[in-house]
Amino acid sequence: MNSNQILTSLSLVVALGATIVPDVMPYWPLVLIALGLVNGFMNPMADATMRMAYTVAAVAIPTIANGLDAIPVVGMPLNTMIDNMMVSVGGMVIANFVLVVSNQVKGAD
Repeated sequence: MNSNQILTSLSLVVALGATIVPDVMPYWPLVLIALGLVNGFMNPMADATMRMAYTVAAVAIPTIANGLDAIPVVGMPLNTMIDNMMVSVGGMVIANFVLVVSNQVKGAD
């Protein structure tokens, strides 16, 4: 397994923990955003289309997942799980944005 797979799997486990036992640790979102930032800095996306797709996904998927609340019993936990996972994806998007801006400031190699 490479670092991207490990960090994504770890983000999924943390998002699941934040969904099932949110009161155990109040800093779940901080851990998720930190995992996303580390993943984004360690595995930058070179393709602008991929960066744009992840940015749109980080915004749109939680909005679409709100419709899951209509499903009795399992809808709200699924929505929360997706929202938590997208916090990690948001961290990855922010890290890639910082890398792109820093590369533009430094200029062409």
